[in-house]
Amino acid sequence: INEHLRTTQRKNLSYLNTRSRYIDMETVVVIVGAGPAGLATSVCLNKHSIPNLILEKEDVYASLWKKRAYDRLKLHLAKNFCQLPFMPHGPDVPTFMPKEFFIDYLDAYVTRFDINPRYNRTVKFTMFDVSNNKWRVEAENTVTGEIEVYWSEFVVVATGENGDRYIPEVEGLNNFYGEVVHSSMYKSGRDYKDKNVLVVGGGNSGMEISFDLNNFDANTAVLIRTPRHILTKEEVYVGMTLLKYFPVRMVDTVVMMMSKARLFIYGDPSKYGLIRPNQGPFVTKFLTGRTPVIDVGTVRKIHEGKIQVINGGIRSIEGKTLTFENGLRQDFDVIVFATGYKSSVCNWLKNYEYVMRDDGFPKNPMPDHWKGEKNIYCAGFSRKGIAGAAQDAMSVAQDIKSILETARY
Repeated sequence: INEHLRTTQRKNLSYLNTRSRYIDMETVVVIVGAGPAGLATSVCLNKHSIPNLILEKEDVYASLWKKRAYDRLKLHLAKNFCQLPFMPHGPDVPTFMPKEFFIDYLDAYVTRFDINPRYNRTVKFTMFDVSNNKWRVEAENTVTGEIEVYWSEFVVVATGENGDRYIPEVEGLNNFYGEVVHSSMYKSGRDYKDKNVLVVGGGNSGMEISFDLNNFDANTAVLIRTPRHILTKEEVYVGMTLLKYFPVRMVDTVVMMMSKARLFIYGDPSKYGLIRPNQGPFVTKFLTGRTPVIDVGTVRKIHEGKIQVINGGIRSIEGKTLTFENGLRQDFDVIVFATGYKSSVCNWLKNYEYVMRDDGFPKNPMPDHWKGEKNIYCAGFSRKGIAGAAQDAMSVAQDIKSILETARY
């Protein structure tokens, strides 16, 4: 088996070396991705004086925040759950930050710790070379067209959960007469006044985009396929604070009591299409990774009939007419897919089985999800937001430090 693996790797390397001119470089740790997880990992490694570099395919760090976030976005978690290692938020920062505040925080973080990612580097191929017991990371410099090959003892996958945009396959979508937008490209509802807009997806992005569209007088409908808990940011804050001291099911009981008391004024939410899961919000998050929806005012608009809820999926599209699984037929000018992202790790990480499953998420269960075999790690895949990315970064850096110290003696 080992000889077969070596032969396969030699063939791969031979193939790579026949390509356009490439440049060899060497470091101790290569970090792929300059989002919050990658930035935090670099800072934690620097604290231990461990050489590292970040490869980022975009021309800016934190591109999800700087390029793909809609205008009205606010962080739904309190600021103490949205900070990176060694730099807490100041007392003047509001508890729940608009995205501009968080971007300013990231700018200050990069400046303070002098982080210098290598931008416009699209990682194309990464594999473990058994002949010298190191990782080979091949990246294309999309500005010069050159192929850069980095050799390192350690690799940290920090591309995060939001890799490639995901739009489900729908019969007739390619022939839809209207406009199709993914939520990553949506900025504001101001361009959709008086248009019939369908938002596909009942998660946080879908519900908040629906609210924003209605504020700009779009005729808005939201398609919700799966049951969701809908909480306020204050209820989530209480829940996350209690989770530090009490079991998750006990916390769910408290939070659900708060939620039911608040929603009592609207009556049974299922009557207007909002179905809750059988499990509590934090158990659901733990089991499925599906976060509760933070209500920004969407529930009131749904209750008042300003936003239509459609349950189920899209069966087919003809022109501008959509036929849904429940038999409803309705015309729309715009479809906004708030259907999230899919991990792209397995496209470029050839030995992904050392750390990831086939779906591009960690193969090891929490809390050891961040650690793989052959000195490869992942950061920012815990489905715990910024706080999870920060914890991953500290764990990864400490583990690499321990391995290097052991190797010296």
